[in-house]
Amino acid sequence: MPFVASGPSGVAIRTRLKQLTPGDEKVLRLVGAHLGSLASRDLKARCRDGLEHSGAAWAVRKRELTPVSSSRWAGSITKATHDLWALARRCQSAHVQNLEAGVRTLTHRLSLPVGQKGSKKAPGGYRSQREWHAKSRRLRVLQDRLAVARADREAGVVHVVRGGKQLARTRHHLPEAGLTESGWRGRWEAERWFCQADGESGKRYGNETIRISPDGEVSIKLPAPLGYLANAPHGRYVLACRVVFAHRGGEWADRVAANRAIAYRIHLDTGRDRWYVTASWQIPPTSTVPMEAALAHGVIGVDMNADHLAAWHLDTHGNPTGSPRRFSYDLTGTAGHRDAQVRHALTRLLHWARTCGVKAIAVEDLDFGGEKTREKHGRRKRFRQLISGMPTGKLRARLSSMADQSGIAVIAVDPAYTSRWGAQHWQKPLTTTTCKTTRHDAAAVAIGRRAQGHPIRRRTAPPPAHRSDEQGHRTVQAGRRVPGREGTRPRIPGPRTRSVRPGRGANAGNQNAQHRPGRSAEHETWQQDSLPLSP
Repeated sequence: MPFVASGPSGVAIRTRLKQLTPGDEKVLRLVGAHLGSLASRDLKARCRDGLEHSGAAWAVRKRELTPVSSSRWAGSITKATHDLWALARRCQSAHVQNLEAGVRTLTHRLSLPVGQKGSKKAPGGYRSQREWHAKSRRLRVLQDRLAVARADREAGVVHVVRGGKQLARTRHHLPEAGLTESGWRGRWEAERWFCQADGESGKRYGNETIRISPDGEVSIKLPAPLGYLANAPHGRYVLACRVVFAHRGGEWADRVAANRAIAYRIHLDTGRDRWYVTASWQIPPTSTVPMEAALAHGVIGVDMNADHLAAWHLDTHGNPTGSPRRFSYDLTGTAGHRDAQVRHALTRLLHWARTCGVKAIAVEDLDFGGEKTREKHGRRKRFRQLISGMPTGKLRARLSSMADQSGIAVIAVDPAYTSRWGAQHWQKPLTTTTCKTTRHDAAAVAIGRRAQGHPIRRRTAPPPAHRSDEQGHRTVQAGRRVPGREGTRPRIPGPRTRSVRPGRGANAGNQNAQHRPGRSAEHETWQQDSLPLSP
C-alpha cells in the first residue's frame, strides 16, 4: 500500500573553521585528546555494566567525570556513550538475525536431494555433491558464530571500537592503504577525539559549552585540567576565526537569537587537514500531506539503480508524458564522494520536479538487508556486490530531507515486480524510432502508477474480433475512481453488427428523427406510391 513518507526530524549543517592560529589548533587538539580519553574510559565502564545498567549507574559515571571536565562535558560524554552502546546493541541484533536466516537457508537446501530444482518461493538443492559438502561445512561455521553471538547478546556483551573497526584493521595493512605508521597514528587519534556538546534551551546562544555568537565568534568552555589555557573570563577559550553557515544560516541565526538549544561538534578532517564545526538541532516533524493532495498535479516515478536514477513524469491519469530522464551518479571511492554524488543526483531530480509542477515523487520502499546473503544468492557474487553497493537507506533519507525543503512529498510504494511488469506492459509501447525506452524507464512508469493507485498493466485485454469494431488495443485510460475500469466493456443495447435485422434492437428508434431522407419509420409498413400517368 503506498504511503507518504515522513519528513526529517532534525537538521545538521557544517562549516569550516578558517584562519585558525597555531595556538587555536593546539588548544583544540588538547581538548579533543583529553575528552577523548574520558569518553573511552566511560565507554569501558558502560560495556562492563552490560544489561545491569540503570539510571543510578549513569549518575555515578557522570559524577566521576565532572571533576576532570565539567558537568556539561560529563553529560555530553555519558549521553554519547549511551547512544554508542545502543547502536552496537542494534547492530548485534541485526547480525544475529542475519546468521539465523543463513542457517535456515542452508539447513533447507542441505535437506533436499542434490540437483533438485527450486521454486519461486523456496530454493532447491545444491548442484553437485561437492557443493553440498562445502555448504555443510559452512553450516557448521555459521552455527558456531550464531551460538557466540547469541551468548553475547544474552549476556549484554557488545563489541565497540572508538575510532572505527575498519581504521583499526588498516593498521595491519598500511602499504595497501597507502599510509605510513605516523600518518595512520594521526588519523587514529583524531577519530578518537571528543569535542561535542549538547545544547540547552534558555542558555546564552543555546549552548554553554561550545558557544557561537550571532556574529560568528566561537568560544569553548575548557575542561578543569586545561583551565590555564583560557584567554577569556570563566575558563573559556575564544578562537581567532569567525564562522558563517551558508546552508540554513537564517534558521541557525533565529535559534541563536532566541537562545534555543543547538548542539555543536568540532572535528578535524585529517585527509584535508582542516577543522570543521557542525551545528545540529531538532525540528518538529512536518505534517504528512494527504495522498490526494500530493497526487493532484501528477507524480514522478523514480527507479533507483546502481549507477543512475531513472525518472518519468506521469499525469493524473497515470499516462507518461514527455521523455524519461536519467540522473547518473558514481558510487565508487570514499564515503564522502559517494554521498556527494547521491546529493547531486537528488538535487537535479528535485529541480526537474519543480519544473514539471508536480508535488510528489514516488520511489520504491527498498530494503536489501535480508536479500544480499551468499546463502540465498549463492554463486551470484556480482549481483550481491551490486545490491550491497546501492545506498537505499541513505538515498531515502536524503530524498526525504531535501524534498521536505522543496515542498515535495515522497511516496513509498511496494517494490514487488515493478521492473518485470513495467518492462512487460510499458517498454515496447513507449519505444519509438527516436527514443528507446529502457527497462529502468518502464519501471519508473510502473512505480508512478502504483503510487497513484492504478494497476501497472497498460490497458484491459481487447475483446475478440467481430464482437466490437475491430480487435485491437483500447486507448481510453479511465480514472482510478471509475467503477469497473479494469472490467469488461459493458454491452450497449441495440444492433451491434449488420446481421441484426432492422427493428430488432431496443435502441433502433425512429430513423426519421435521425434526418435520414427517403426513409419512413422502421416500425411502419413501407409502400411505394403509384406512378403518375399524366403530367
